[in-house]
Amino acid sequence: MSYSDSGPVGRLAAFGTQLVEVHLWLREELDRLVGGELAGRDLRVHCVAFCTALERHHVGEDTRGFPALEADFPELGPTLALLRRDHDMISGILARLADLARQPGDERIAGEIAGLAAIVTSHFAYEERTIVAALNRLDVPEWRTAPPEFLRVYG
Repeated sequence: MSYSDSGPVGRLAAFGTQLVEVHLWLREELDRLVGGELAGRDLRVHCVAFCTALERHHVGEDTRGFPALEADFPELGPTLALLRRDHDMISGILARLADLARQPGDERIAGEIAGLAAIVTSHFAYEERTIVAALNRLDVPEWRTAPPEFLRVYG
């Protein structure tokens, strides 16, 4: 990895900016769940698809993004530990949502979606405040041509 005080050397796209774009997309998808614009089967299908995308994003951060950040910015270790803890908590909610989405008419799904929205909103805001600048300074050459899962928007 190569970076300077002004940013990555020879790279056009900033990884932190890409992360924010993924978060924006995930927020929009979460807003669709929270807003109740989906009902019945559509809600279940969208919920499962959203849960899968969010889980894939967090696993990618845990396995690819955070290790890269820790290697170049060891001072972020405590912050990354908090983010990983959030990922574990969110993963539990996603598992419950996936189970509830398979049970038509279960009223608990709205509560789980509301809880997920609260945690994800807070998590994304904290993540963006604390690691985006460091991500923008990273230069991982293989990420330029094939971004890891956590930097991809699906949909």
